[in-house]
Amino acid sequence: MTAATRVNALPILIAASVMMSLAMGMRQCLGLFLPPMTQALALSASDFTFAIAIQNVVWGLAQAPLGAMGDRFGLRPVMVMGATAYVAAMGVLAGATGFWTFLLAQALIGIGIACTGSSLAMTATARAASPERRSVILGIVGAFSSVGTLVIAPVLQAMLGVWDWRWGAALFVVLAAAMVPAAMITGRVDRMPQPSLQRASATAAIGEALRNRRFVVLCCTHFVCGLQLIFINTHLPNYLALCGQDPMLGATALAIIGGINIAGCLLAGYLGQRYLKNILLGLTYLARSVVLMVYFLLPPTPVTTILFAAAMGMMWLGVIPLVSGYVADLFGTRNMATLLGVSFVIHQMGSVIGAWGGGMIFDMFGNYDLAWRFGVSMGILAGVVQILFGGPSGTRSGARPLPAAG
Repeated sequence: MTAATRVNALPILIAASVMMSLAMGMRQCLGLFLPPMTQALALSASDFTFAIAIQNVVWGLAQAPLGAMGDRFGLRPVMVMGATAYVAAMGVLAGATGFWTFLLAQALIGIGIACTGSSLAMTATARAASPERRSVILGIVGAFSSVGTLVIAPVLQAMLGVWDWRWGAALFVVLAAAMVPAAMITGRVDRMPQPSLQRASATAAIGEALRNRRFVVLCCTHFVCGLQLIFINTHLPNYLALCGQDPMLGATALAIIGGINIAGCLLAGYLGQRYLKNILLGLTYLARSVVLMVYFLLPPTPVTTILFAAAMGMMWLGVIPLVSGYVADLFGTRNMATLLGVSFVIHQMGSVIGAWGGGMIFDMFGNYDLAWRFGVSMGILAGVVQILFGGPSGTRSGARPLPAAG
């Protein structure tokens, strides 16, 4: 990468960080709205979490076709459209009067985050970075994207503790509006020269990937990533309230997760440059499951919750640079947005189970015991499968993409 190219890439990388930080940060803080919104709008926990599940279904189903649009027509128009959809979603959320308007807001969020979240932002980052530094740059952008959760969670909870929840939704409208210029700047990557790559159609690229054992395993274990993370995002604040803890503790935990995740993403990007990514992913799923099990076996206290959040933060979104880098290693960046979209379909199936399933279990039994046990079991299974059957990658950053044959 020449000096001139690096100068052109820097604003793109900064804007991608801001865009993804706001998109992921707001989405990860939606669980803080559960107690006040369910009371104000006469919703049950399963109503709220069903709408969150629909958000994740829409996100997952939209990700692959929107990624294909970005690969074919350019990332910029797709990301700007998504940022606009996010603004509309938060406007609907602020004016929600019941279940159906809340559900509409979540569906719009699903579209918005499919265009502005990790898949397209990581694709832009991968295209702006040189191959030999790609894993590290993906880790850096992923790390800065966590600033949104770190800042938004405590600010939102402080507002919810003093004012009506609609003021918190109004804050989200303002934050979503800031995503529009960030998306426009990130889209400048469309004008950057790219290495000569095969220009296979989206259908051909997906067919090639689905014949690759490593990619199929990556997608299947990504299911557990979605299940575990959305369960914690959505239900941790309610779990702590159920146990008599200060509502601010849930927001503090989410903020700590976001803050520590900065270091976690940097570490994941650094390690992904040097070690097999499938092994790192498998170890991440196993470690998450151990931390989740230990936390829920103990009575929740401020100390155990903060330690839990710090440990989870080290492993939270570190999978993003690893998954993104592995897809780029296997297939290059030409159809990267499309293929990351395919993996996210499976990821979001897990998110549906984590959000809605957790709410249904809570409504049925009045606790989350069955939900966390299921999440731990699935995480252990995913970690073992990813390590044993998900590799080896056979590449380092800067190497030629692996052949697609499984």
